[in-house]
Amino acid sequence: MRSYSYLPLKTKMKGRLDLEESGQVLGVFFHQFVYYIIQNPYMDTAPKGTIVFATIGRPHYGFDVFSTSLPLNLQEFSSSPPSEHQLTDGVSVNFNAQFIGPDDNLHRLVYVSERTGSPRIYLDSSLLPSAPESLFHDRPIVKDGRLFFISAHEPSDKPFKSWSALYTLQLDDAAKTPSRLTPYGCVDYSPSLSQSGDLVAVASYGFRPWGGEFHHLQTDIVVFRRSDPRNRWLVCSQGGWPTWSGDSVIYFHRRADDGWWSIFRLDLPSKFDNHSPPPAPRRVTPPGLHCFTPAAMHNRPQVAVATRRKGDNFRHIEILDVESSKFYPVTKFLNPNIHHYNPFVSPNSGFLGYHRFRGESGDGESIIPHLNPVSSPIKGLRMLRLNGAFPSVSPAGDLIAFNPDLESNSGVDIVKSDGSKRWTLFKGRTAFCNAWSPKEKNVVFTSIGPIFSSVKATVQIARISFDLQGEDNLEAEIKILTKEEMGNNAFPSCSPDGKSLVLRSGRSGHKNLYILDAVEGEFKENGGIRRLTEGPWIDTMPSWSPDGKLIAFSSNRHNPDNAEAFSIYLMSPDGSNTRRIYVAGAEGSEEVDRERINHVCFSADGEWLLFTANIGGVTAEPVSLPNQFQPYGDLYVTRLNGCGLRRLTWNGYENGTPTWHPGYERQLGSLLINGVGDKLSGRFDEPLWIHCDF
Repeated sequence: MRSYSYLPLKTKMKGRLDLEESGQVLGVFFHQFVYYIIQNPYMDTAPKGTIVFATIGRPHYGFDVFSTSLPLNLQEFSSSPPSEHQLTDGVSVNFNAQFIGPDDNLHRLVYVSERTGSPRIYLDSSLLPSAPESLFHDRPIVKDGRLFFISAHEPSDKPFKSWSALYTLQLDDAAKTPSRLTPYGCVDYSPSLSQSGDLVAVASYGFRPWGGEFHHLQTDIVVFRRSDPRNRWLVCSQGGWPTWSGDSVIYFHRRADDGWWSIFRLDLPSKFDNHSPPPAPRRVTPPGLHCFTPAAMHNRPQVAVATRRKGDNFRHIEILDVESSKFYPVTKFLNPNIHHYNPFVSPNSGFLGYHRFRGESGDGESIIPHLNPVSSPIKGLRMLRLNGAFPSVSPAGDLIAFNPDLESNSGVDIVKSDGSKRWTLFKGRTAFCNAWSPKEKNVVFTSIGPIFSSVKATVQIARISFDLQGEDNLEAEIKILTKEEMGNNAFPSCSPDGKSLVLRSGRSGHKNLYILDAVEGEFKENGGIRRLTEGPWIDTMPSWSPDGKLIAFSSNRHNPDNAEAFSIYLMSPDGSNTRRIYVAGAEGSEEVDRERINHVCFSADGEWLLFTANIGGVTAEPVSLPNQFQPYGDLYVTRLNGCGLRRLTWNGYENGTPTWHPGYERQLGSLLINGVGDKLSGRFDEPLWIHCDF
């Protein structure tokens, strides 16, 4: 078995066995076995050290859950909006809540919080038992003392399939063992319970592999009885985020043929069985505005929806009266210049909830620490999320160089590895991808120029030497190592002896790899640069191994016409012995040509590769989140032969630009300092693919 994340579904047994149909019989054993193998590959040589990485937008979310009361006459809201109440702690990222219980005044709440370093489920301020080994929980519901939730702790049966599935747990069960309601091999998102609690609706991707889409996941609405989860009824193709009104009406969102995200209504027949033809849904929101993530009311013909209207840059919550087709704005009267996400309503429809950026006036934390600990699935491997991009740790482990953002004036900063102090090396120009010299003290290499640009764009490699004079003074000298007319030069990585850089350059008309002198660059007498690879493809993001014998990089040379599919390659520093690392499957398989792998780097012992990949599919409905350029970007490690594949992150975010340092806590800051960092500003975008210019 070459990869520890996936096992073949085909099993030889006496008689005919379809695992899709009998997953509840063999599924428990199958996935427990896979999970044990995944958690224990080469136990004596498991990856160690500290990984520092970035997540698009996440540090600035500052999400808290809020509620406001809903008057019976919604027209009163515009003239005298009621007060808004913050329901969560104001410290971490808190989101995707539901009210509990029949008494609206209790305001009891179940929700997701990332305060422990991974998304966990809370009831009020108490952590609920769920799936303790899981690093992803979402969309919790509590009904009749039972918890329902999405988790991604069990690996899928094959690559390019999400791990997300629906589970349930009896809260007073001493064993606290969750039961899986989603069939093994199937993918479910966004559960909803009917008013009686007898019926469950999910947005299901089914048993098919992920097709690669994320603007619109193309899930289907599937319904089953809570008492019989194996008997599933496909009630509607193409729909997401279902919500029940009573026990016979489901609302959901879908991107309509005219391009507008819209809410649809589905009326189920009185006789519920999977032999009846599914009813045809009808659209209840008009074109001209986007409507998504609905929350239906049980005792009113109304639905709370998140909207994006023409001329408005913010997502707001409105109440749609289905009978009159009239919208009643809510959050626009409360916070006109803040995004509001994923509404929910109380059982008696007296309160509306949602999550949003808590704002400066809200109760809670207003500082983003420079570094935040993130839960790691591997004992002995520490993970830190950086508030910035492209971190690089100094050889001593005391400093981290990074780019504050990728805007035009970002430059390069350094921060102490305990997060206590930060300095600016330079600013006023775009910079990206940093590499610390392993031999020279306080020398950092970076790329200066626009990121994601053509081969002809001017991007130059810079050498930054700096001197820390006490805690407050820093002097830096910048030396350009590549010629301005030589196009796009980026992604430097320094050799272990500190004498050379490997980089990507577009000077030939194609983005290939070159070796550059680390002191004089190509201005060195008799030439300081030599070509390493050559071809009409993209070789990029190289990384030098700690022993200097290998260079890892990402390339689409196996399919140069596809600029979206990159795999890992290894070569010797002289350009010989180039070979591809097959991560998602065996050579020649359909899966490996779908790999999109970037930001590869080595462990300190040279035995493991760390990278960002798309092979875990999409974990949550992307339209429900702020912008992620590729919300399937998760971190993985594998051995140099492609075996021992381990997944390190599970969430709906884009995780990337990692670096790997051999130090653990004592070597890389024994204690992270809180209360020091950037001001929490709520700087994040709506999904950039949602636009209103039809």
